Amino acid sequence: MNWKELYRDKLTTADEAVRHIGSNSRVVIGHAVSEPTAVINAMVKNAEQYENVEIVHMVSMGQSPYCLPGMEKHFRHNSLFLGASTRQAAAEGRADVTPVFFSEIPQLFRTTLPVDVALIHVSEPDQHGYCSFGVAVDYTKPAAECAKTVIAQVNRNMPRTLGDSFIHVSNIDYLVESDDPIIELSPPKIGEVECAIGKNCASLIQDGDTLQLGIGAIPDAVLLFLKDKHDLGIHSEMFSDGVVELVEAGVITNKKKNFHPGKSVVTFLMGTRRLYDYVDNNPEVEMYPVDYVNDPCVIARNDNLISINSCVQVDLMGQVVSTSVGLKQISGVGGQVDFVRGANMSRGGKTIMAMPATAAKGKVSKIVPLIDEGASVTTSRYDVNYVVTEYGIAQLKGKTLRERAQALITVAHPDFRPELIQAFEERFHSKFS
Repeated sequence: MNWKELYRDKLTTADEAVRHIGSNSRVVIGHAVSEPTAVINAMVKNAEQYENVEIVHMVSMGQSPYCLPGMEKHFRHNSLFLGASTRQAAAEGRADVTPVFFSEIPQLFRTTLPVDVALIHVSEPDQHGYCSFGVAVDYTKPAAECAKTVIAQVNRNMPRTLGDSFIHVSNIDYLVESDDPIIELSPPKIGEVECAIGKNCASLIQDGDTLQLGIGAIPDAVLLFLKDKHDLGIHSEMFSDGVVELVEAGVITNKKKNFHPGKSVVTFLMGTRRLYDYVDNNPEVEMYPVDYVNDPCVIARNDNLISINSCVQVDLMGQVVSTSVGLKQISGVGGQVDFVRGANMSRGGKTIMAMPATAAKGKVSKIVPLIDEGASVTTSRYDVNYVVTEYGIAQLKGKTLRERAQALITVAHPDFRPELIQAFEERFHSKFS
């Protein structure tokens, strides 16, 4: 039987496909903007047919209707990275959180969290019957490879990304055609604070460096100040529209990369249609599963790897909190530690923690004597190199506890420096200078 006949045999409606999800099963949903909305909506619409279905994924960019009050009998979400649509359920005890490094999720699905059903979102098949995972390969492809049942939403709007990004029609159990628009993220607003942080970060980046960037106002602000650089490269867990602009400007060429030269290597994408059109069938972009892209040993094969991440709080020892505010869990570790460790092992690599000096409209300092009670340390003081705010750059590697505390105070907001200095002098029994 050729793949076209297989495709026709496996083609069904969303309502029919989700009948193959059993009660007490574990369902893994494709990541971020790749979540298959048509299939998810059908599953939730038919909620009465399920009991105790565990829903597992990282950040959801959709509505996460299975997390709404009243769904507890049917679904329980197990979050690997909380997002806007899942935080409340976790805070109210209607969802769980599993701490895990992004790079280790595929192995988790192969061992501790075996996958009963994978709900994935793919491109139309090519002439050989291969569908692309499009904007999210990360844990989504490994989940599909080890799932007992694979349900795929096939969408002509999903870009055909290259690399290790394909699944054959023969390895999909049920196919649902639905051409929903791929979820888009509007570019963030960049203000004066973000611009100052971006400029400070950019001063640490040299021609030919390879970058890991996240999403949001600070990474986009960094990109604004890289337009005078040459031959930058990308090896990142994700990137967004700002990278496309620098490619078109000739700033990002990947020519100087010693590993995957000429290629931007990434595991998932989030942005606007401009980004999705850029990566579609583009041989300059290669996507791989996250246990490859985010493996610190793989990251370290890139010389001059610059890792830029954001955080919630840094104490005077250099301990970084990124996933919680006190006892309140707000996100997950994602790939921060993967890339911090990889960049630290990279020849010429640098790790940067970038954040505004304050939160809550200037009422709270993000640089503190001690992290909040109940907060969890994301990146240890042994791993942190540079901490950047709008007030400057604190370089911590190789410095004593006293020296790094002094450096951090100099990049704190001036309104909070007196109390930080007082804490410093009490701790170290010496005058701040």
